[in-house]
Amino acid sequence: MVTNVLVANRGEIARRVFATCRRMGIGTVAVYSDADAAAPHVAEADAAVRLPGNAPAETYLRGELIIEAALATGADAIHPGYGFLSENAEFARLVQAAGLVWIGPPVEAIEQMGSKVASKKMMDAAGVPVLAELDPAEVTAAHLPVLIKASAGGGGRGMRVVRDLADLEPQIAAARREAESAFGDPTVFCERYLETGRHIEVQVMADTYGTIWAVGERECSIQRRHQKVFEEAPSPLVERIDAMRASGPEAHGGGSQSGTPQGVRAHAGPARMAAGQSMRERLFEAAELAAGAIGYTGAGTVEFLADEAGEFFFLEMNTRLQVEHPVTECTTGLDLVRSQLEVAAGGALAAAPPPLRGHSIEVRLYAEDPAHEWQPQSGTVHRLEIPSVLTEFDVLDRPGVRLDTGVVDGSVVGVHYDPMLAKVISYAETRAEAARLLATALQRAKIHGLVTNRDLLVRVLRHPAFLAGDTDTAFFDTHGLDALSAPLVSEADESLSIVAAALADAAANRKAARVGAGLPAGWRNLPSQSLRKSYESRTSGTHDIGYRFARTGVTVDGHDGLELVEAGPDRVVLAVPGERGLVRRQFDIARYGDLVCVDSPLGPVSVRRLPRFSDPADQVAHGSLLAPMPGSVIRIGAEVGSAVEQGQPILWLEAMKMEHTISAPAAGVLSALNVTVGQQVDVGAVLAVVDPTEIQENQ
Repeated sequence: MVTNVLVANRGEIARRVFATCRRMGIGTVAVYSDADAAAPHVAEADAAVRLPGNAPAETYLRGELIIEAALATGADAIHPGYGFLSENAEFARLVQAAGLVWIGPPVEAIEQMGSKVASKKMMDAAGVPVLAELDPAEVTAAHLPVLIKASAGGGGRGMRVVRDLADLEPQIAAARREAESAFGDPTVFCERYLETGRHIEVQVMADTYGTIWAVGERECSIQRRHQKVFEEAPSPLVERIDAMRASGPEAHGGGSQSGTPQGVRAHAGPARMAAGQSMRERLFEAAELAAGAIGYTGAGTVEFLADEAGEFFFLEMNTRLQVEHPVTECTTGLDLVRSQLEVAAGGALAAAPPPLRGHSIEVRLYAEDPAHEWQPQSGTVHRLEIPSVLTEFDVLDRPGVRLDTGVVDGSVVGVHYDPMLAKVISYAETRAEAARLLATALQRAKIHGLVTNRDLLVRVLRHPAFLAGDTDTAFFDTHGLDALSAPLVSEADESLSIVAAALADAAANRKAARVGAGLPAGWRNLPSQSLRKSYESRTSGTHDIGYRFARTGVTVDGHDGLELVEAGPDRVVLAVPGERGLVRRQFDIARYGDLVCVDSPLGPVSVRRLPRFSDPADQVAHGSLLAPMPGSVIRIGAEVGSAVEQGQPILWLEAMKMEHTISAPAAGVLSALNVTVGQQVDVGAVLAVVDPTEIQENQ
């Protein structure tokens, strides 16, 4: 029996496992780095042990320290979560050698699937269709394009697409560095890259008595940098293929359409894939073959790359719980963490898993800027409030929204770990309703403090191609990242929101005034010039708002006919003129220093309040290369005094387990280099200066 579980992880997944443990009456232990000392998962655990340092190599990848923490706190089991040591066979072996229960598959299964190179050969021998692995040293122009992958990796780390043979070696080197940093293993390999495809995966659960469940498939095709952003169950592709098959003369049953019961099979041994099966049946059969071939137990995921005709190829098997497991939970009613704990304690699965139901969609809310090459963001999450949330870290049994997050109001997102803030999951009877619920909840969410991918998520969820189920891996390229990452608010609505911000600021100033607090800001007996406030929008530049109060109300420059219904520091109601008269609009305003966040049904707006007078010391030289995020300098590609071309890499930063290239904004001479390899830099720091005038003068 498991009575006290240490989670060898952090953030959202640690909180997720703790939630199930609490529901089962099981004790919990957290481990934490110095950067995570104030993290929610630490506060929620019954006991917590510090892992000195910040970087993963110093903390969450130190298996011996984690085992010591378990023994010191009386934990009798370790759950690895995902990432870090979750697929490290040696760590699993040490856990068991210490007399602790390993909440995961057998060590041998992890070893067999831990190498993507070896696992493909094993699956090929077992009869599962695979994409051939290529030795990086043997790749030629005829093989292009190819995908470089980390053998021990996941989450997009160590992955690169190469279309030009000249780029192969530098991209392999970069992939190896990322893989070493994220997983402690620099091994990479190549495989043929399919420009478009569908990423389909099957959740499996197996016990120690030979029962293997195929618990349903998920589709995770929409990705950025080879990392999943949207996940859903069931797969729209599988639904379409099987519905077409079922409606044809060769229909054999077993296919299903959204909203109807779908066949879920339990299997107690290897099976042969027969002709005439539905795509879902073939996927389940292949997943069961994979799990059975390695004597798998516990929760795992078999991943495939499929084409539009329904053919698929084995990619890898993740011998752990997946980030996207909530969509399977919501469409089965299973608590997969509970199942993991029960199997690890020696429990047996039922003869068959529960039937599938409805549709679930999960999106990953990241602190990143999709419009600027997905740059990760860091800083304080002042507020995270998602409407329509029915539960956190638990199964939805009726239409609504579930939230799994590793942050709370006031949490700080640092540079050492993945920038995911939360997983937001919807569940409904149909896919269309699930998409609508999720899009509305995200649009109306109050997310204050950091730039996020929220606008992109909403636009994708409402895109006609997404709603039609056309969600291949080239979705962002096909439909244009610029359009998909554009702000949700129109220019006119953003301007109106900033007017509301200015009027709320004026009300806040009057409320804080020691004299005449009850008078409107800038009130005069006689007509006077407008008061002015300036704000800077990240997407549309500077907005100068001019307004004046009189006995008849407020007049706002450029907004004729606008009427002020109510103005307070935190809430403004405006009557906005339209073709058919005035329409009332309500705006909620929050301030954090010079950051002003305005939320309304029109969409979210965040701006910076500008000072009346600028400080010359804040200005930087033309041609300066500023750090787009905090990080560590890992390489420098040019020397002071050297001529550089526009777009030439000058240096590389590592932040949030990814490499980011800082390139010359124009041709010129590198006149200053203010950093060295290994140096930590803050966002906005001047890293280097490229002087375009020098090269012109020397020509």
